[in-house]
Amino acid sequence: MRTRTTTATAAAALAAALLLTGCGGGSDSDDSGKDEIAGADTGASASASASPSASEAGVDRPEIKLPADVKNVFEDAKTGDPVKDAVLADNERMINSIDEAITVEAEEHPALKFYSKDNALVAAATYVQSFYEGGTTWTGSTRYYDREVTLSGEKAATVTYCGDETESYSKDRKTKKVKKAPGDADDYVSYNARMQKNADGVWQTVHVVSERGSEKCQP
Repeated sequence: MRTRTTTATAAAALAAALLLTGCGGGSDSDDSGKDEIAGADTGASASASASPSASEAGVDRPEIKLPADVKNVFEDAKTGDPVKDAVLADNERMINSIDEAITVEAEEHPALKFYSKDNALVAAATYVQSFYEGGTTWTGSTRYYDREVTLSGEKAATVTYCGDETESYSKDRKTKKVKKAPGDADDYVSYNARMQKNADGVWQTVHVVSERGSEKCQP
């Protein structure tokens, strides 16, 4: 399971600062403890995520790259309904944008604001910041499955899905030491995401509710 620090003080002001100035946490060192790509010590370069084509539907989308040691696996990507498939594609990009912000230190992470807004954006930024405050990142593979879309008119949708973190592990941001632990019920997370289609045709996530240890997501 990914380990992060959750603090009561990580409020909207902190999240907003993170979004405007990049995702690097504070540090006493001159180089702020930066490793441009988490996992670079292994010689692995960042690889493009398995997201759908960035130029899909003619939208100028920010590129998302995850380190070579980080992988998200998305099941149920095609429903046969083009609108639902577009919703799922942007849900996938939203998840990858958050994990890029966690695992890749950079001055800006434009995809984070491109695929999330409102409460979801603040929650995503706070979640990302918790990893930097805890001095951790993550490595391994996370599986997303049982993904279902419910449309509400032409510009609103809800996506429910499960996440399996049994093969994703906490990694110390400075030492690169990976903490592997046996999987347990808390590695299974259920999500309920509300999404809205903006003027550019992008399905942005506006609100997400998650439940760790969800029974419905456990095998």
